[in-house]
Amino acid sequence: MLLRNLTAATLSSEGPYGLIDHAAIVIEAGKIAWIGAETDAPHIDGETIDLEGRLVTPALIDCHTHIVYAGNRAREFEMRLEGASYEEIARAGGGIVSTVTATRSASEDDLVADALPRLDAMLSEGVAVVEVKSGYGLSQEAELAMLRVARRLEELRPVRIKTSFLAAHAIPAEYDGQADAYIDEVCVPALRAASAEQLVDAVDGFCEGIAFTPAQIARVFELAKELGLPVKLHAEQLSHLGGTKLAASYGALSADHVEYASEEDARALATAGTVATILPGAFYTLREKQAPPIESFRAHGVPMAIATDSNPGSSPLSSMLLTMNMACTLFRMTPEEALRGATEHAARALGLSDCGTIKKGLRADLAIWDVTHPAELAYRIGFNPLHARIYDGKYAQ
Repeated sequence: MLLRNLTAATLSSEGPYGLIDHAAIVIEAGKIAWIGAETDAPHIDGETIDLEGRLVTPALIDCHTHIVYAGNRAREFEMRLEGASYEEIARAGGGIVSTVTATRSASEDDLVADALPRLDAMLSEGVAVVEVKSGYGLSQEAELAMLRVARRLEELRPVRIKTSFLAAHAIPAEYDGQADAYIDEVCVPALRAASAEQLVDAVDGFCEGIAFTPAQIARVFELAKELGLPVKLHAEQLSHLGGTKLAASYGALSADHVEYASEEDARALATAGTVATILPGAFYTLREKQAPPIESFRAHGVPMAIATDSNPGSSPLSSMLLTMNMACTLFRMTPEEALRGATEHAARALGLSDCGTIKKGLRADLAIWDVTHPAELAYRIGFNPLHARIYDGKYAQ
């Protein structure tokens, strides 16, 4: 397939966005076979498609989501507006634990049916890769069920799913006040079982006062290391407990949220090559005041990914385009940083090296937009300019 008469935001070459005007792209066997100026395009025997000047970018990547769950938390949304804090709701039995109750009672088929509309909303905005976490089961059986559902989503839609084991997400009611016992009796055996069933691509945790300490997370990470699995971490979202430095010490793929990260944390991430994943949806929903240290990340060369954090409580968001706008408006990231965060750096946050930019030899996962400049993708609010999505070298719905 030859795509011609387009503007390519390759994000792989020098200059703003890696832009190539009057460009063409050759796709062969699901990969980018050639990219450059149209006047230099090779002759092919296959199909030629005139994109009429449209913008082509790498397909978007949502590298932090919790889209497999049952129920909703609309009432908690009301409670926050009435003055309750996220922590107060969690300590009163709401928050993550309330979703656990609904998720445990749902069948795998029910969880698939609930997740598909959320996934479809993402795909409709040019997304080709979605990370999906467990963490709403909090028992070995329910955690494995969530991961199996995540794997099934990839069979039902043209999308790549990367799974993260997140049993260290919250302490279930039956282990109230016994976090260490929960790690030993649930997290550790569940991770071993999930790894044996090949359900896990990475291991995550929630390092926070309402969840787990760095020492407790480290025990889970030690097992991940033993099993040869990469790690990532919810860190420094509501306070500064040292999760970011812990993640860096394990060479984590990413440290996520990081609103309370420090200059020292930024240096640690840079040294480790760990991505800072910025999640403006949770910041917005929880009406937080402490913004992540974007300037420190820039100064130390920390790659910044962005993601929806799509979940039923703190970020009921399924739009990567809105996430890009929020990253710019709330955190003053540039439109180019937002687009790279949703493509190139998001791929890195998932340990992927075969996507995220438009480059010869990489996967032909592309988004075709009815815009003339990539800054428009972050500029608009509530508007989807996607013209078409190419997944694995084929036009996809």
